Amino acid sequence: MSKIILFISAFVPMYILFLINLLVEIVNKNLSLNKTNIIVMICLIILILFGTIGLIIVINRKGKNYKKIQIVSKKNITDQHFLNYFSLFVLLALTFDLSKFCFISVLIVILVFIGIVYIKNNIFYINPMLNIMGYSFYDITYLDENNEEKEIRIFYKGELKTGEKYFKLYKNNRNLFFLEKKK
Repeated sequence: MSKIILFISAFVPMYILFLINLLVEIVNKNLSLNKTNIIVMICLIILILFGTIGLIIVINRKGKNYKKIQIVSKKNITDQHFLNYFSLFVLLALTFDLSKFCFISVLIVILVFIGIVYIKNNIFYINPMLNIMGYSFYDITYLDENNEEKEIRIFYKGELKTGEKYFKLYKNNRNLFFLEKKK
């Protein structure tokens, strides 16, 4: 479920752009406030709320297993694909006319295809909502409590520093990890 929530939340900025576009067009009287537009606006609001609240729940859900680790090396990979992803939903938001059923259908199919790739390949690091909330996605090498060197991809809020001790926080069983510095 966390993967689906992360996928939906990744498109919250696009849903907001669609909603603003519809509202501006209705205010400017370029569109009427008909059933289709009302349904689309309600769906967008639900997606925005579900994506945002779901993401907050996923981030704040505390796992039971904490492990003390020391970061050996880190590579921030947040920006590697972010601009391509961002341009995708800006392009969709600017070119799609959600007052027409054919565009709604095509958008749904596009989102399903992207969702399959997103979830199947664990590409959570290109979630702009996490980035907006201050999280970055890192490839890290760390030493565990037994001084064994391991590698993992992990979210961290703030600037991750090598050589410092952190606690790895498991969020679920599907390779979705957040890191917290123990105070």
